[in-house]
Amino acid sequence: MTQGQGARPRGGRAAGILVLVTALVAGCGSGPATEGSRPYAGLEGRPIKAMAPERIEELLAGRGAGYALAAELNRYPGPRHVLELRAALELRPDQEQQVRAVFAAMEQEAQRHGRELVALETELDRAFGSGAVTPAELARLTAEIAAVEGRLRHAHLAAHLDTKAALTPEQVTRYDRLRGYAGAGAPAPGPHGAAGHGR
Repeated sequence: MTQGQGARPRGGRAAGILVLVTALVAGCGSGPATEGSRPYAGLEGRPIKAMAPERIEELLAGRGAGYALAAELNRYPGPRHVLELRAALELRPDQEQQVRAVFAAMEQEAQRHGRELVALETELDRAFGSGAVTPAELARLTAEIAAVEGRLRHAHLAAHLDTKAALTPEQVTRYDRLRGYAGAGAPAPGPHGAAGHGR
């Protein structure tokens, strides 16, 4: 048998294996639906299909809902948790007063934008539910939703910015440690150097 004759069976076996694997994969796809193929089953009963009830509750209450993670996880404490940890952080009376004012303003603004967002998502859900949503209506609603979400996120992030300005670098480091964040050993630099958060 020549070298060329010996190569054909090996190539034939490889091709046969490829055909077998392809058939098995195709067979898996044509079988009964698995849990992974229907991740949204049951969600059609929600009042707002694209929003879990828990998220609606968070938005209406003015809670963070993950909007401030860019700040929270980069050494910019949030006012709500600073107030919860005020004893451990040893806040001075003037610091506590400043953080309370930041929190109150943030909560009021976040609740207002949260109501706007829930109302717009309701309108979007109903537009699709009617079966008569138009391209113009879709463009308007998605643009308005994006704008409101931007204002909502800004409200939360700005509150973290203002809260950090009220704390000392040592308090920021202690906050991170109390919250269980990694890399919480070094003092946080302020806008004017290591002592920039004392106001």
